[in-house]
Amino acid sequence: MKRIFFLFLSVILCCPITELNCQHTLIPKFKQSSFVDESETLRNEHITLNFFKRIKGWGWGEIETPGGKLMAVMDHLGELKIINQDIPMRLEAESVAKKNTENGETLVFEVKSVVVRDMLNGTSFDNWMHYPYTEPAVRGTVSVTLESGSSFVRLAYDLTATGNYTVHYLRGPWLKVGESSFGIEKDDAILPGVDWAIDKEWTSGSDFFKNPWALRVAPHPNKVAVPVMAISHRGDAIGLAWDPNTVVSRWFNYRAQYAQPVFASPNFVDRMNNQLMGLMIPDASVENHENEINANIPFELKIGQKIEFTAELWLSKGNSVNVVVDWVKRHGLPEPSVPKWEYRKAIDLMAQAYNTNLWHEGKGFGVVQRSIDEAGPHIPGFLRRYMNENKKTKVVKELQAKIESITPESRGQKPESADDKRKRLIKKGEDILSIQRADGSFAFEPDGRHYRKDDFKVATSFVEPMGLDGATALDITILPGMELLDIGRETGEQRFLDAARKAIDFCMPMKRPEGGDFWETPLHAANLLAAGHAAIACYKVYQQFGEEKYKEKAVYWIRTLLPFTHLWEPEQIQMLYYTKPVLSSSDWYFANWVRDHVQWEVLAVFAQSAANNIRWDEIDTEIDWMKFHRGITHAAICWMNVHTDNNWRPHNIPETYKRYKEGAFDYCFPDTHNSVTGNYGGMFISPAAIADNIYVLIDRDAGK
Repeated sequence: MKRIFFLFLSVILCCPITELNCQHTLIPKFKQSSFVDESETLRNEHITLNFFKRIKGWGWGEIETPGGKLMAVMDHLGELKIINQDIPMRLEAESVAKKNTENGETLVFEVKSVVVRDMLNGTSFDNWMHYPYTEPAVRGTVSVTLESGSSFVRLAYDLTATGNYTVHYLRGPWLKVGESSFGIEKDDAILPGVDWAIDKEWTSGSDFFKNPWALRVAPHPNKVAVPVMAISHRGDAIGLAWDPNTVVSRWFNYRAQYAQPVFASPNFVDRMNNQLMGLMIPDASVENHENEINANIPFELKIGQKIEFTAELWLSKGNSVNVVVDWVKRHGLPEPSVPKWEYRKAIDLMAQAYNTNLWHEGKGFGVVQRSIDEAGPHIPGFLRRYMNENKKTKVVKELQAKIESITPESRGQKPESADDKRKRLIKKGEDILSIQRADGSFAFEPDGRHYRKDDFKVATSFVEPMGLDGATALDITILPGMELLDIGRETGEQRFLDAARKAIDFCMPMKRPEGGDFWETPLHAANLLAAGHAAIACYKVYQQFGEEKYKEKAVYWIRTLLPFTHLWEPEQIQMLYYTKPVLSSSDWYFANWVRDHVQWEVLAVFAQSAANNIRWDEIDTEIDWMKFHRGITHAAICWMNVHTDNNWRPHNIPETYKRYKEGAFDYCFPDTHNSVTGNYGGMFISPAAIADNIYVLIDRDAGK
């Protein structure tokens, strides 16, 4: 009777009986795989994961938003390619078990690598292709756990080699983002510290690097600032994270293998209409082995050797910045390293440096390395406070005498009157207004007001301009906008305030911070300094006009500092809270800002924030910005160089090495730190910004 009823119902609904019999079977959106009508699902209000069975076993899945948007295809449960066999071997499972665990609902796949010989047995290939391997090379489990009430999914691979094999690669989590849905379209894609592409830009593109530096598909793991990969599309974003210090595999006394991130948008690795984020071994142990998706020097697996990948994947609302922020919210910021000297001792050492090696008789204070460098009468702000708090010490008395010798009065100059200052500010404001465009923006003028040194001329001569005359970028408009705001506040002239607001409004739709190092790097490359300037400017406009949208944008911009900041460090090299200035190269060829850290820019951002009484920890309470501030300052204290450390070498001013060994730059800090070697280089920078940030932390610790 029931059968007759269903027959009748199928006719009424024009629905085949087969669909009624299989009404709970999912139909995959991804069609480039076999499928045998078996599926399993993990789902909550944040994310859906559907896994499907191939002809030979369970092997792939789809990741969807709650609304059904396909974000990524997990192409396999692992893949192995061994030497002398040109066909890769995927990991597949004959069965899957669903379990409720303390961490959430879990799918456990008992996997093994396919045996190519068995796959070809009985086919037309059998008599002309014969591979020697007769058993799976790898066996184990792949567990997928969806946490209750969370969009975070834990991936755990517990694999064991069944014999001795020489391997080109072994892949773990492997996501093809946009496959069978939005393809190569994206809002942005971020591999922190390495790549930040937007819209139609390619990761590893030559927009901001030229070869050989452009290729960053599988970078040295030390170059990755935050162990997260992120891709977003129209308000939805997906992330994949791992612990870079967890050993994936090691045998006896052989070298340890760590997870190697692979990141390509679009997916130029497979040359497919999707975007790739994945983890594999071997990792690039040295820079010469970067970008080897198939290892040029294969590694060995031994019988019984364990391979253990662990990772997290999740969905976020927003863009790739939100993915990084969600990772920080989940894991918290790391504890800052212990500084080389405690706060007061570090300031004592800097004050002594200004009294000795950083003092130039008759000229003033400064770090003089080149023939064009000159000391001057400018007195670092921290020094005045230090002198006021330590009046009776010998070093302060000597500093006082030095300062008195370079004051304007000692040179016969009269101090500026209040009226003269107002006139000067109004004239400056009018000059800025005269170059502001009708839409509120300002033009980039590489041969005019933005000219700093000849880097742009060199780049144009060698290859092409790094920025076009007349273009604009975030920092190019934010900086004069902030100047107008300050002038308007001080003079009370509304026209300057309105023009400042117009400049900020022009920048409101922007998502990637750009243009901060315009004197030597591509104009539109992702830039830390621009992020900090934009955050400060937007918050000051919020204070002036009271509109919440400016505060929200200020929070967004300060959060864009996170993808530039090292929030982990390898065991052998200290680099916690070290920062990348810009994800590009200088002059196309002469400095690699993916490999090298720079610390002065982030110090300047937080010193400027404090000078404007902006407390990011009170404005954006979801991120522990006081810990971040402490972290970048502790890192900078560790950068303070003493020639007896012998860990610095010049590269652009080689003649300074002799003076370095004599202590001429003691307690300054260098321009760059190499994330692969751990060495310092470049020019030396005045330590005043470090002292400014230390004083902020001292005051905050004292409750001020």
